[in-house]
Amino acid sequence: MSSTSKELAKDKGQGGKPLSAGELQKMDAYWRACNYLCVGMLYLRANPLLREPLKAEHIKNRLLGHWGSDPGQTFVWVHLNRLIKKYDLDLIYLSGPGHGAPATLSNSYLEGVYSEVYPDKSEDVAGMLKFFKQFSFPGGIGSHCTPETPGSIHEGGELGYSLSHGFGAAFDNPDLIVTVVVGDGEAETGPLATSWHSNKFLNPVRDGAVLPILHLNGYKIANPTVLARITPEELEWMFKGFGWEPHVVEGDDPATMHQLMAGVMEDCVKEIRAIQKKARSAPKGTEPERPRWPMIVLRSPKGWTCPKEIDGHKLEGSWRAHQMPILDPVTNPKHLKLVEKWMKSYKPEELFDESGKLIAELREMAPVGKRRITANPHANGGLLRKPMELPDFRDYAVKVEKPGQIEVSPTDVLAHFLRDAMKMNMTSFRVFGPDETASNKLQAIYEASGKTWMAKLLPEDADGGDLARDGRVMEILSEHTLEGWFEGYVLTGRHGFFSSYESFVHIIDSMFNQHAKWLEKSKLELRWRAPISSINLLITSLVWRQDHNGFTHQDPGFLDVVTNKSPEITRIYLPPDANCLLSVGDHCLRSSNYVNVIVADKAPHMQYLNMDNAIKHCTKGIGIWDFASNDAGDEPDVVMACAGDIPTEEALAAVAILREHCSDVKIRFVNVVDLFRLMPDTEHPHGLSEREFDGLFTKNKPVIFNFHAYASLVHKLTYKRTNHKNFHVRGYKEKGNINTPLELAILNQIDRFDLAIDVIDRVPRLQLTAAHTKEWLKGQIIEAVNYAHENGIDSKEIREWRWPL
Repeated sequence: MSSTSKELAKDKGQGGKPLSAGELQKMDAYWRACNYLCVGMLYLRANPLLREPLKAEHIKNRLLGHWGSDPGQTFVWVHLNRLIKKYDLDLIYLSGPGHGAPATLSNSYLEGVYSEVYPDKSEDVAGMLKFFKQFSFPGGIGSHCTPETPGSIHEGGELGYSLSHGFGAAFDNPDLIVTVVVGDGEAETGPLATSWHSNKFLNPVRDGAVLPILHLNGYKIANPTVLARITPEELEWMFKGFGWEPHVVEGDDPATMHQLMAGVMEDCVKEIRAIQKKARSAPKGTEPERPRWPMIVLRSPKGWTCPKEIDGHKLEGSWRAHQMPILDPVTNPKHLKLVEKWMKSYKPEELFDESGKLIAELREMAPVGKRRITANPHANGGLLRKPMELPDFRDYAVKVEKPGQIEVSPTDVLAHFLRDAMKMNMTSFRVFGPDETASNKLQAIYEASGKTWMAKLLPEDADGGDLARDGRVMEILSEHTLEGWFEGYVLTGRHGFFSSYESFVHIIDSMFNQHAKWLEKSKLELRWRAPISSINLLITSLVWRQDHNGFTHQDPGFLDVVTNKSPEITRIYLPPDANCLLSVGDHCLRSSNYVNVIVADKAPHMQYLNMDNAIKHCTKGIGIWDFASNDAGDEPDVVMACAGDIPTEEALAAVAILREHCSDVKIRFVNVVDLFRLMPDTEHPHGLSEREFDGLFTKNKPVIFNFHAYASLVHKLTYKRTNHKNFHVRGYKEKGNINTPLELAILNQIDRFDLAIDVIDRVPRLQLTAAHTKEWLKGQIIEAVNYAHENGIDSKEIREWRWPL
């Protein structure tokens, strides 16, 4: 590469060596202490400082963990500590390699932070033993940088998101440097490959910096890594093409590598500060240009400093060092001796005093107070979080004098609220979406801020492009990158809002899973982690309005994924109109420690509730709509229930048909906003008690439930209920194409005609008296489909249907 480690080490003084002999000795000793702790975590349950000969009974019975990336990561950490102290840096560290927690844990312990958070893991022999034993041990902690790990905002349970999390942390944090170690196996994932482009969205004036360190140690579990086997030239071209300035540190001799890394890393910090100073000192009105930010390629052996060979096979520098380099020390005396020799090679007797604490001169190597990486408050973002300032959502209300008479786009109404929310939080709130902000009718937000764009601008971009160097709307056509930015942003104390097409929010299924797991641990088990802002996901461009995109864009199954996660974390809202959406949106932006999923379409929809009634309805989460019911004072013949905007309209239309053609039928109309209200209160905090549920849905009457998503989900949520056997749920049946809205509803039997037939079939006396009506309804279905196929749209009668006054 053009910027090699040797070139960058020149002219540093001391014969091209940035570190004095004393600095080198201390840094290497601190590194050895980190590595010793890493190996101790992997192997030991007794004899933590090897003050007696290592025996089989000192070894854990199950050896679970990964060694391969740990020494490279601890090497990086030691050098970060030096620069934090030298330049008083505000810096956090994200560990990207899979199962790389020992590196972070060991440093947290040596910094004293771990013992402060967990006093029983004290800085002595007894505390060290507990620290070792808990790792990958029942009742202990996992091998990722889980929420239990101080200093972590990136668990790494799934590879690919470290860099996007890092950029999310850097946005609007002008003094923060986020160092992200990217594993070379992780670098093969799609999300990570895309996230290199995040540098086109980082503004050096208002944002912090991200220093990626690609850790090329050559192997995954059992295969070489792609980036470690391409030529240095190809690697350089790749990163230069991504807009980075790569610097390389490579080798295996610790003394040489320390000198090289010290020079390269210090140069990178100086480059970062020079870029920021230039941008921030430019004359007022000067728009910053995208800089070429520095990055580091660290090429070190896999499992660096472990034994070179085992049983004639290469160990250090091979795939065998990825997980547990020595697998059977309990049953193989030869291998037990090898583990002992390996651990003693770090010379623990020189590193820890008689009590078991790191010796004083090495403790001085770490920063102090909040400058310690694992004590940095940005890695416990709830400590920094301030509630959003929000306008009064009531000021944006749609005027509804009578239900079901006017149509508006709910998301357009919400956009005006979000616009003003952004104006009031111009350093702590961002909106995320994959090139769909305008498509989702949220374009009013651009009145507060354009789209962040640090790449090249063309004159025509000014003509409605809404691109801005200081924009706060984050758009890139990668849901993974967006969600990673969003998570990093809220994990470091800020607020956000994400909108996505319904069918493609599935792209972040597993990211949602990982974040929900993080929140569950943090909220329920870790009192020292302060609450962070909720992840707010607006799902729009819904299954029932895909007449131009077709079958590929029809999938409401994300809700099924959400319901699998902890009830303490997940919330699902299906507001039936714009005023309900405003109420829900305000509630979600004010909340913390949740993933809020809001389902609301962008197309014009019928409006039902004035703002006062919308607030009451959303507060209850579920309720009877009196205007659509005629059972007051009587026992209903049937309960017509619904959740979702289109299902609500079709259910209301079915009620109108029945009340016209079967005037004596008693119908109770129930609308659901908060989906988890369907669950028992013993299963979810928002669940209804049995008495409340039976009061709404009765104990023995038929319930026709028109649902936005897959019908099985409602059955899943209500299967324990008294009247579950009488629940007849209509939802999406995986049928669709380029259909009109009503035709698509008919294909999946959520339409007004099929719902009315359902009622006739399940109310015994209507089976005898409404046969003619049922035949007429069947005819309406045929006519509607034929009209759509003939004219390409639904009939005027359907398109302009209103609730009868």
